[in-house]
Amino acid sequence: MYGDDATVRKILTELGDTWAVVGLSSNRRRAAYGVAEVLQRYGKRVVPVHPKAETVHGERGYASLADIPFAVDVVDVFVNSDLAGAVADEAAAVGAKAVWFQLGVVDDAAYGRTRAAGLDMVMDRCPAIEIPRLG
Repeated sequence: MYGDDATVRKILTELGDTWAVVGLSSNRRRAAYGVAEVLQRYGKRVVPVHPKAETVHGERGYASLADIPFAVDVVDVFVNSDLAGAVADEAAAVGAKAVWFQLGVVDDAAYGRTRAAGLDMVMDRCPAIEIPRLG
């Protein structure tokens, strides 16, 4: 498992409330849309990151993590596993504290690089499932 319960809890409760959601667009049928909505309900600021840079859930979007003009605490990744490693590397480069790969997104090499860079990381789990479990 990539991210024990203690790491999941730490990311969700201790590392900060600004979450960049990579792959979030205004498409309501995509999982990222619903997960971002749940994160907002739990007090997270959700920053959409998508090539279209759309405003979603009332938050201005950006084309890349590097374009965000303020600090990001957690990068939540909704891209396929082949692209996720580059996003994790960019998260480390912009100073994020943690990276979260969604259900089905796994990249062992990216996990190793991200942890070696000092970031907490969870893979193949969903914060919208985990956050209500915290009680």
